[in-house]
Amino acid sequence: MAKPPPPASAVKVICLNRKARHNYHIIETFEAGLVLDGGEIKSIRLGQITLDQSYIAPYGGELFLVGAHIKPYSFSSDKEIDPTRKRKLLLHKHEMDKLIGRVEQKGFTLIPLQIHLRRGRAKVELALAKGKDAPDKRADIKDREKRREAERAMKRES
Repeated sequence: MAKPPPPASAVKVICLNRKARHNYHIIETFEAGLVLDGGEIKSIRLGQITLDQSYIAPYGGELFLVGAHIKPYSFSSDKEIDPTRKRKLLLHKHEMDKLIGRVEQKGFTLIPLQIHLRRGRAKVELALAKGKDAPDKRADIKDREKRREAERAMKRES
């Protein structure tokens, strides 16, 4: 007997860009599909992808994921794929136009936040973001430390 398909809301997170929220103010998030080769999706399912130093850039009216490293699939017969090649993102036209218009404004950038699988398809969660200054980063670190201290104090009292 075949097992039932996972629920539509089932999402398996493959890779996170942990530095993104530290280095940028996140303004708005979107979800986009990725155009991949067969060996690339198999590598992603095995978790062999990194988003360090990757970003999203417009080329010719379309958006591309640049700098993401997908390790070549070891059992693939096609060994000549560049692991850091540009990968096209799949978005609705009105979303793409909106994002390209905002990126052309000074100070805005598009960054990938995570790669996840939804119904077996690789999706990238991307964010319209603005870079943080050093004082902003220090303030975030102080707030995080205060929150941790408060949680520790609550645990000790209980």
